[in-house]
Amino acid sequence: MPGPHPKRQFLEAAGALNPHPARVLAPLFTRHRFFDPMDKVQVKYEMLRAHTVDGETVKAAAELFGYTRQTFYTTLESFEQLGILGLTDEKRGRRSRLKLTEEDVAWVERLARADPELSGMGGAPRSSGPRTKRRSYRAASAREAGRRGAPADR
Repeated sequence: MPGPHPKRQFLEAAGALNPHPARVLAPLFTRHRFFDPMDKVQVKYEMLRAHTVDGETVKAAAELFGYTRQTFYTTLESFEQLGILGLTDEKRGRRSRLKLTEEDVAWVERLARADPELSGMGGAPRSSGPRTKRRSYRAASAREAGRRGAPADR
């Protein structure tokens, strides 16, 4: 018994496998082999093109390509912001919370004791400026340090 088609495996691994290819009713996808209803990125691109270039209404374009009007608008916004990457379902940004090390917590505590206004609690908030720049990407708020159990100087 043959295994799954390699393209299907690739699309699935890339997060681009359309879970409902049978819902794609657009003639391009039913008449031409080049257009693959399993390829979610291609389907979404052609949905946007059908509206923008061919003049299909949003409702008609969404239905032809197996999506809702809300998904059409969400896809359009993502595409306008990120280009072709906006057509993927890949979540952007940090995958998990930044976790403070004990050294980071101690550093935040020292800064808070030395200058209580850094947290914004004691008057007008102001930038910590060069102090945080030398800490590389590890910047932390007083609230985050508090979640780690650091004592609050309030």
